[in-house]
Amino acid sequence: MAKTGPAACTSAKICFFFSNKSDAGSGRATRLGWMLRPANSGCSLATRWTAAAAAAVEAPARSIDVGFAPVPREQAEMVQSLNGWVAENMLPLLSPVESSWQPHDFLPCSAAPPGASEEEALSAFMEGVAALRAGAAGVPDEVLVCLVGNMVTEEALPSYQSMGNRTEGIADDTGASGLPWAQWLRGWTAEENRHGDLLNRYLYLSGRVDMRQVETTVHHLLRNGMEMLVPKSPYHSVIYGAFQERATFVSHVNTARLAGQHGDQALAKICGVIAADEKRHEAGYTRVSAKLFEVDPDGIVRALAHVMRGKVTMPGLLMSDGRDAESSLFDRFSAVAQRAGVYTARDYGDLVEHFVRRWRVAELAGLSGEGRRAQEYVCGLPPKIRRMEELAHQKAARSELRPARFSWIFGRHVMVG
Repeated sequence: MAKTGPAACTSAKICFFFSNKSDAGSGRATRLGWMLRPANSGCSLATRWTAAAAAAVEAPARSIDVGFAPVPREQAEMVQSLNGWVAENMLPLLSPVESSWQPHDFLPCSAAPPGASEEEALSAFMEGVAALRAGAAGVPDEVLVCLVGNMVTEEALPSYQSMGNRTEGIADDTGASGLPWAQWLRGWTAEENRHGDLLNRYLYLSGRVDMRQVETTVHHLLRNGMEMLVPKSPYHSVIYGAFQERATFVSHVNTARLAGQHGDQALAKICGVIAADEKRHEAGYTRVSAKLFEVDPDGIVRALAHVMRGKVTMPGLLMSDGRDAESSLFDRFSAVAQRAGVYTARDYGDLVEHFVRRWRVAELAGLSGEGRRAQEYVCGLPPKIRRMEELAHQKAARSELRPARFSWIFGRHVMVG
């Protein structure tokens, strides 16, 4: 995932960006925005969209409960009661291991096949690497930056599995539990694990990036961690998972499209197969969220409103290459993703609109007063976000581009808005 696992963007993983610039360094992110502020403090699209989106989703404090209260026992009991449903409706979305793709399937083989000599194997491997590097040579720096950012976020998978296992009612309490929720979490993790592996190996063989700086960034992100959803709520987690997986799907699809346009068919195929995984994972979290809208509409719509208020952190928010003292690496990465068209403010608006429609939020009935306020708030978000997006683009058209430096590509600069 570029991940929101059950609880993340760009790859990314990417997806919608929630941030509070003033707290970015401490890892605290409590305000909704499509992106964090990029390299400098200039008036960029990403900066303006953050402020605009925050204004669009802001609601009176009394209207939605955003306290850090313990998870209601009823939520944990409800999701636990769905173990049988999970077995029938989510576990089939996981591919059998024997028929699943593996990173090796998309990269040059370094081992000698039966009957081949070491010289023949080495020659074939070098030919494969040469072909891969020839395709990668045409990929522009801005796409490489997005690819690295997504890969770094995917490689922080241990943080995301830990988050899932902190969620009440769905955690794998023993580490090898036979309960369907636990099987889903482990199966999801196993499939996601291939994404970072494949992207990492492609980047290494491509020769286009400074792998030591990329690996240093992964190291920093795993040490820095990510802030989990404060309530440890299963309702929040499955909603977040649906958003994150769909956003990551969009990001990988767009990266595949750009790679193909620039002649790298191998990378296009790699991003496409990862996107297909994200689509299946999105289906799982979307289905279980829809089920909760059936059995506990009041509780889940309030959770959805809470999530949309920004009580969630991007999984890559705390990424660092050790050289970003003056500006946030995640900020610059997000700004490049916006300008390259890998993940944009429009994509975020599409996500919100999709889920409000998919879960039929406007049709919910029998809600409490707080539930009705949450429903009204959520249903009012799509048009507000669209308006803010239009204003942000109008302002961006009048602003000048500026360079953002990335150690991942040997200190070269990429232009951002």
